[in-house]
Amino acid sequence: MRELQTTEVFETYWKFAAQRQNIYYNRLKGEDQPWSSDKILQQYRFTNAYRAADRVSQYLIKEIQYNPQRSSRPDDIFLRTLLFKIFNKIETWESIELANGKPIEASTINYDRVAKVLSERMAQSIPIYSAAYIMPSPKFGYDRKFANHLALLKKMIEDSLPERLRQRPGLSDVYDLLLSYSGLGPFLAFQFSIDLNYSSLLNFEEDEFVVAGPGAIDGISKCFHNYRNYKPAEIIYHVTANQDKYLNEYEVKFRPLFGRKLKPIDCQNLFCEISKYARVAHPEVKGVSGRNRIKQSYSRNYSQLPEPYFPDRWGINNEVKDFIAKHPSIIGRQLV
Repeated sequence: MRELQTTEVFETYWKFAAQRQNIYYNRLKGEDQPWSSDKILQQYRFTNAYRAADRVSQYLIKEIQYNPQRSSRPDDIFLRTLLFKIFNKIETWESIELANGKPIEASTINYDRVAKVLSERMAQSIPIYSAAYIMPSPKFGYDRKFANHLALLKKMIEDSLPERLRQRPGLSDVYDLLLSYSGLGPFLAFQFSIDLNYSSLLNFEEDEFVVAGPGAIDGISKCFHNYRNYKPAEIIYHVTANQDKYLNEYEVKFRPLFGRKLKPIDCQNLFCEISKYARVAHPEVKGVSGRNRIKQSYSRNYSQLPEPYFPDRWGINNEVKDFIAKHPSIIGRQLV
């Protein structure tokens, strides 16, 4: 790869990653606020450096995918994962499962009951979709978007999609198959591929594939003068592969996630976050989106983080347990 011409924002990218990761560990240890001396991080909301450490991803992994009380059949894991991620709200999921009357499984899910509770929540002006992603409506002919999404899930199960995904040779092939379904554009198909790959349904390395979302593309444009000479994915792969080099070059002390280095999905996510952070830290660097404000302010009402759990094959849950043992104040906390 030819030399990337970095801007001052790229150094901030690594400093931001380290500071945000420090916040994660400080919260996990139960330390009092402020968890960072960075004024921007104190004022505005940013996701974790590692996508899997975020609250919603943790709920997905711990409660929906690896909960030993739930079915581990491929169809059931697939349905639970996508039913949760389409709405991407814990409250919506819990209302769905309560309305279903039993744990969500492909063979017993009552789509009519699910549709009824979603309609009722909308009638009460309760948001059923997260604002994290733009969720287009699949084309199944229903007036309500959620009804089209339920029809999409039903069709995926009828198409034996979970088993077909398991037979794919790589993560990019999983992505291609998901992308063939109505309502799933490139970024959503990639996000869902990663979510499914957290579970025991799939077993691919995250180094294999990445798709840059609009926010990441904006962040990349702020970090490199000559970004147009490369595909966004090429830059993300390069940054991921050379993270130690850049951390040393900028003299940044970064604490990996219980020993797990950043993966392409994490570096993609960090480019999205630096796109926002730079609006305040480097307002003179415009990027390609034209946005100049950070919308979400930081809430100081956050509780102490629960004990984390990560996909079994990552091999870091023992490190998590060692960390917990060294900080007994966090033992026994439940995910809320």
